[in-house]
Amino acid sequence: MNYLFLDNGFEEIEALTTVDLLRRANIQVTTVSITGKAMVLGAHNIAVEADGLMDDVDFSDAEMLILPGGASHLENCNALCDLLKQHNEQGKMIAAICYAPSVLGRLGILEGKQATCYPGFESYLGESYVGGLVVESKNIITAKGPGLSADFAFCIIEKLAGSDVADKVYDAAQY
Repeated sequence: MNYLFLDNGFEEIEALTTVDLLRRANIQVTTVSITGKAMVLGAHNIAVEADGLMDDVDFSDAEMLILPGGASHLENCNALCDLLKQHNEQGKMIAAICYAPSVLGRLGILEGKQATCYPGFESYLGESYVGGLVVESKNIITAKGPGLSADFAFCIIEKLAGSDVADKVYDAAQY
């Protein structure tokens, strides 16, 4: 199972494009609210009902953890930060877009890896920052921002299901 985390202020295009394209590829992805409430309000006032709440989800089957960006405060959720660090220590996949790679940088998860992020957050990535649009490095996938949501999702699909599946979804989506 794969999990995408939502906090109030999340970037809707990054979260919803990723969930949509992964599900088109028949990749199971569960949206998880870290707010304590199922209904989460995005950065552009789009309300989304998460599939589950952080405190109620069993992450023992987690293959990939996915963080959309936006004006959220993912780094303030201790349970999420602990989960990210544990997931990374096990060498499992983590994907983050826009501001969210800065959370990984703050947690030390990007050490020895390359990453990109939204302009203005580069300092949180330290020596890991290499720029680029979508960067895959070891167990980490990062992307620069909202306009790259589909590219980010296709990179995840390729990693989880292979290039043949990614190509089929790519073609069907007319991307």
